Amino acid sequence: MALGNDSTATLFVLVGLTQQPELQLPLFLLFLGIYAVTVVVNLGLIFLIAVSPLLHTPMYYFLSSLSFIDLCYSSVITPKMLVNFLGGNTILYSECMTQLFFFVVLAVAEGHLLTAMAYDRYVAICSPLLYHVIMSFRVCSLLVIIVFFLGFLSALAQTSAMIKLLFCKFRIIIHYFCDVLPLLNLSCSSTHLNELLLFIIGGFNTLVPTLAVFISYAFIFHSILGIQSSEGRSKAFGTCSSHLMAVGIFFVSITFMYFKPPSSNSLEQEKVSSVFYTTVIPMLNPLVYSLRNKDVKKALRMVFVGS
Repeated sequence: MALGNDSTATLFVLVGLTQQPELQLPLFLLFLGIYAVTVVVNLGLIFLIAVSPLLHTPMYYFLSSLSFIDLCYSSVITPKMLVNFLGGNTILYSECMTQLFFFVVLAVAEGHLLTAMAYDRYVAICSPLLYHVIMSFRVCSLLVIIVFFLGFLSALAQTSAMIKLLFCKFRIIIHYFCDVLPLLNLSCSSTHLNELLLFIIGGFNTLVPTLAVFISYAFIFHSILGIQSSEGRSKAFGTCSSHLMAVGIFFVSITFMYFKPPSSNSLEQEKVSSVFYTTVIPMLNPLVYSLRNKDVKKALRMVFVGS
């Protein structure tokens, strides 16, 4: 029986992260802990930036937006993964398409937001005297709007093409969430348009941000090397290291997952890669940015100690 636009009540089966029974409970506890930490640290960072005047700067405005994306990103994927560990491995067609849509929105938005943050660091280090003029609240807000708009357009194109496919195989998704490649493998209709869209959308949303980040940091490193004092160079490198770490992990895992033809992909191996950018990165980003940041530590002391 074919599954098309008129079969939105039909179920898919999510294989999950593993099919080994002895690993289900330990993995459930592990990812429950990761999700709890993700929610607490991202909400905490958003709250801290909102209430602390010390953090009312463009850099922390972008960081609070990143925390919001990471919180939503993890919440789109992880709860269903946890249910899967407990045996709830089915998902409605409509739920699957909704999960796919918001996953693409947030993944694309995160990539472009990291690019905006690289531009912010470029302006701060290369044009410090004009920083607050160039990175005004209006400009920062416009950049965040563009980031989400690009995510929305990418998700709309990808999901619209996906719902036109017929799924007449076993409807068993060899993954722990509704991602593009596992769904394409289930289709019995032509997926050429979907693969073309994946190549174009994936290429644009991976190569353009990567190139923009690379160019920004080329100028940044050139400016840093021109700083006379070692203390100044160390401080400048410190403000960039956390961002570079986040960019590297995110784009490497995304590229490994998508930037090759679907026929050459091993879905079992790529589950491991997808775990990084769907569950681990949303937890690590606020920790990486805050634990090494003196302003965040100072703001925490002011909020909880009052001095």
